[in-house]
Amino acid sequence: AIAGTLYWMLHPPATAVDQAANRAEADVEQLIGSVVVVFSEEIHSENMMALTARLARRVRARLLAVYVIEVPHQLPIDAEMEKEQRAALTVLARAEAIARKQNVELQTETIPARHVSQGVLDLVKTRDVHMIVLGSYREGRYIDAPLGRSIELIAARAPCDVLIGVQGHKGQILAPLRDAMNAQAAREPAPR
Repeated sequence: AIAGTLYWMLHPPATAVDQAANRAEADVEQLIGSVVVVFSEEIHSENMMALTARLARRVRARLLAVYVIEVPHQLPIDAEMEKEQRAALTVLARAEAIARKQNVELQTETIPARHVSQGVLDLVKTRDVHMIVLGSYREGRYIDAPLGRSIELIAARAPCDVLIGVQGHKGQILAPLRDAMNAQAAREPAPR
């Protein structure tokens, strides 16, 4: 009886909070098989790329960075849009650099779509995606409202988890990463 009491005192049963935390961590490790980080002209997910790469490395998830090019209705969906393609290559090259720094394998893809939200939702339907990661929305009229229409539609209609990261103007955690990315972008020549 004394030995049992001593064991119980040294190894108390886990609290409900500890049990919930352990279940959540186990769920994350089981659920995250494929993570998609979304970029577009308006959605800037660079601030979330490092966090996502760390998460993917920890749980051995497949990581895909996607740049969605919005094609106007006046053009065919497979139209050549050189300026947008160059922007996509630049952004995806930065995403690859961040993933390399975290020792994570990253696949990249450029997707043409009429709307960013529809492009992302179509991608999720055709792949085994467990989580969509979105950064903040930066368009002139939404500068103080970082959750624009595309992000809202993706979050509302996605059949998987959606992680939305809005970079704070005075945030401290991602500031060194942002400064390093800006310095690297200044050093890199523009893709042709």
